[in-house]
Amino acid sequence: MTYDIVIIGGGAAGIATASSILKRNAKVTIAVVDPATDHYYQPGWTMVGAGVFTLEQTRKAEADVMPKGVRWIRLPAITIDPDRHAIQLGDGSSIDYHVLIVAPGLRLAWEKIEGLPEALGRNGVTSNYRYDLAPYTYRLVKELQQGRALFSQPPMPIKCAGAPQKAMYLSCDIWRGCGLLPAIDVEFHNAGAALFGIPIYVPALMEYVEKYGIDLRLESNLVAVDADRRVATFERKQDGVSERIERPFDMLHVVPPQVSHAVVANSPLAAANGFVEVDETTLRHKRFENVFGLGDAAGTSNAKTAAAARVQAPVVAVNALAALDGSPPVADYNGYGSCPLTVERGKIVLAEFGYGGKLLPSFPSWLLDGTRPTRAAWFLKERMLPPIYWQGMLKGREWMAAPHKIGKAA
Repeated sequence: MTYDIVIIGGGAAGIATASSILKRNAKVTIAVVDPATDHYYQPGWTMVGAGVFTLEQTRKAEADVMPKGVRWIRLPAITIDPDRHAIQLGDGSSIDYHVLIVAPGLRLAWEKIEGLPEALGRNGVTSNYRYDLAPYTYRLVKELQQGRALFSQPPMPIKCAGAPQKAMYLSCDIWRGCGLLPAIDVEFHNAGAALFGIPIYVPALMEYVEKYGIDLRLESNLVAVDADRRVATFERKQDGVSERIERPFDMLHVVPPQVSHAVVANSPLAAANGFVEVDETTLRHKRFENVFGLGDAAGTSNAKTAAAARVQAPVVAVNALAALDGSPPVADYNGYGSCPLTVERGKIVLAEFGYGGKLLPSFPSWLLDGTRPTRAAWFLKERMLPPIYWQGMLKGREWMAAPHKIGKAA
């Protein structure tokens, strides 16, 4: 079995890229390798955790989003041999490719926090990073009358770096609306040294940290959870010295550490950090000219968001087709990513930025100022982005995401 293009991963990045390729050349033979039976709109899980979306709004059958014209191989990819242009599958068989696109996403490493896997879903321990737990988040928020609520964020890289605090702000807004916030001690333990990586958005976020009375604890990393005792252990650095502190909790929202999938990390395609070693602009592999990587699996410095994959997919599509013809890449990627920071129900700080923290707003400031909380950004998140994802991005409709030609003015 030899295909013009093989795509590892049937998530947002893989499906969008396949659709963008077929939009340009329907005769190309494409195989998508992914055993998943369901496809998830993961940005919606934050809204599920706040009672805004239902679970079913964030899920479709994988068969329903698979582009017509591709061969769907419902097996996991086990090993990648870029020298032989071959992939070994979960049943022991293998397939060959002329061009390979690697987009399996990343893995949530729950096990890296001691006691967490067995704690999830009980005694107040939850996470919006898992489909089945997002409703539990909302249940805990609705039931909590008083006590301590902890929210954690691990070291980078993670998908949607704003999601840990989105869950916190929306929870605080619910408690404030019920008049319960003064009775709840809210702490945000962020392993990083700043509230958010792009400084211009920090002032607006800090206003909400102060408004909700949140105890912000930077360089504080969750390392263990004891669900029976309802105690979380954090490692903090102070004056260069690490110390461990225990914090009792009534509710704990956890974001797990995140790593590259083994099929990538153990392959010749991996950089030192385990992710696909690609050129940041063309998304072509630095050593194998017929290999591309995008989405959460790519070893790029942009924010790992669905918005980034939406812009990357057309770039990889045209560059992969060029590679099939033996030509160099023709399009480049500027690092665009978007993080709609839900600071309260009805208002969002819409962070949009690219490589080096350069601001890349989609709208003029008079229409939507992304550095301030706006209702327009909430409308975009709640009403516009889900259909843009399902009916636009996954269908190869590149609304506001046309690939940028190399050398052309931005």
